[in-house]
Amino acid sequence: QEKAFTFDSVFGPAAGGDDEAAQAGVFDALGRDLLESAFGGFNACLFAFGQTGSGKTYSMIGTPTCPGVIPRLCEALFERIEADSSETLKFKVDVSYLEIFNEKVGYKEICGWRDSIIARMCIREHPVSGPYVEGLSVHSAKTAAELLRFLEIGTAERSVAATDMNDASSRSHTIFTITLGQTKYEPELDLTNEYVSKISLVDLAGSERVKLTTSGQRLKEGAHINASLTTLGLVIQALASRSQTQDSRGVFIPYRDSVLTWLLRDSLGGNSKTVMLATVSPSLQNVQETLSTLRFAQRARHIVNTVHVNE
Repeated sequence: QEKAFTFDSVFGPAAGGDDEAAQAGVFDALGRDLLESAFGGFNACLFAFGQTGSGKTYSMIGTPTCPGVIPRLCEALFERIEADSSETLKFKVDVSYLEIFNEKVGYKEICGWRDSIIARMCIREHPVSGPYVEGLSVHSAKTAAELLRFLEIGTAERSVAATDMNDASSRSHTIFTITLGQTKYEPELDLTNEYVSKISLVDLAGSERVKLTTSGQRLKEGAHINASLTTLGLVIQALASRSQTQDSRGVFIPYRDSVLTWLLRDSLGGNSKTVMLATVSPSLQNVQETLSTLRFAQRARHIVNTVHVNE
């Protein structure tokens, strides 16, 4: 039975096995627009969603020889900074890396890395900027190499485990946030403007049917992951419904039902230019998970965010 889905872009398998060209193509289609938005003073977000083993982390991070969207974005960010910096335009880059594991928030101490320690954090609400993680470790990056080093360390420390569906299944959601500060001086007006934009790069834990995973601790982790992703689905469904109705006042958005959706509130229906990357398996035995992912992504496409420049 044929089913039709509508998306903004579709990426097939690497032509002729050319993974480098495929990874570069994904970045050109998704990452460059996000970077342009950030330099324009807007918040931007890219999050990857899909079944365990379908290529989320590969697309987002890649390998040392075939980097994904995030490493390419880090390189392009500092190339642009180097090209645009002047006496009247200065830049500042900060970075943080947090993990959501079993519905608990932790951060990776990327400067002076502490051996596998995750500090449990509290989420607070700022009246203007929205949800944030209290005490989150934030570090300055002056080069692309520093930014990539932070990414490398955080990725190496991520919570992974073997399940029946994936030998190295990500058991946590991670949010790698790059904050770009710009100070622009207009000498003819003797005026200085400051802009601060966030680029949130989210690699979600893989969705999978709990009955197909291993038992014990893996079963518990799978239940937390699926509950979190179910809430994400409900938030996206509610936002899509709100975007398609004239009277949105009666539509309740359950952001606070999970840590993930609470932290991503701005990215989902708020002040952010957001892209969702949905990854699917080519295997026939995974067809139900594939259909679920495609429906999820199609609903997300209907969400309309309201964005503004962060001055």
